[in-house]
Amino acid sequence: MRSRLARWTALAALAGLTLGTGQAQTTAELEALYWQRQQDARADYTPADVDFMTGMIGHHAQALVMSRLAPTHGASPAVQRLAARIINAQNDEIESMQRWLRVRGEPVPTARVDGLTLVMGIEGEEAGVDHEGMDHAGMDHGAMDAADAPPGETASGMDHGAAAHGGMDHEAMDHAGMDHSMMPGMLSQAQLEELDRARGPDFDRLFLRYMMQHHGGAITMVDALFGAHGAAQDGDAFKLASDIHVDQETEIARMDQMLRGMTD
Repeated sequence: MRSRLARWTALAALAGLTLGTGQAQTTAELEALYWQRQQDARADYTPADVDFMTGMIGHHAQALVMSRLAPTHGASPAVQRLAARIINAQNDEIESMQRWLRVRGEPVPTARVDGLTLVMGIEGEEAGVDHEGMDHAGMDHGAMDAADAPPGETASGMDHGAAAHGGMDHEAMDHAGMDHSMMPGMLSQAQLEELDRARGPDFDRLFLRYMMQHHGGAITMVDALFGAHGAAQDGDAFKLASDIHVDQETEIARMDQMLRGMTD
């Protein structure tokens, strides 16, 4: 429903532009112009953009693992509120990054929980690789709404085999896209287990320290994306990465202040 509204809003805007030039266009012509612009936007991205989205989905998933421990581990009200904000923000960003990949015909990482282990997979395929030290509630996002597909092309008929955009090999993606444990800021299995054992004030301290480490890694990933030649030129990719950078920096400052304010 939202995608249909967005499309008709875009068509209305295009109609206004063409009327402003004195050239009235038919609905069919506006539809063709709309889909051409959509295709142009989808083509304006690089392998670095794809790698960033793919990797950041798994990176965000580990933050969800950590945050979901707060209510059951005696976290203070302040830490529980922070954890709830992280869950809401990063869930939304995960969905946005999955949508970005899906619209461009790239493999979309999915995840399901098995204790403290995140089992990663690719949308449309069975989950495959266990990534220890991560945990995330299963995300089952269906194929792109048919309303988002160009006329004559269904979502299921889109060429996802073209996912090797820029030489990216789907089969070589560790079935989930990247080795998430090697990404900046990621907690080791030992660190996650240490956090899981902590309770009360000990949990609060460890959570804040480890989440600052984790957020710092996300900032490093965004900086690497912006430093890659030709990357982040796509408007959606630039906005997503910029929002992540700002959010993570803001939360690091907040967590540092919370940590400094804790008494033994």
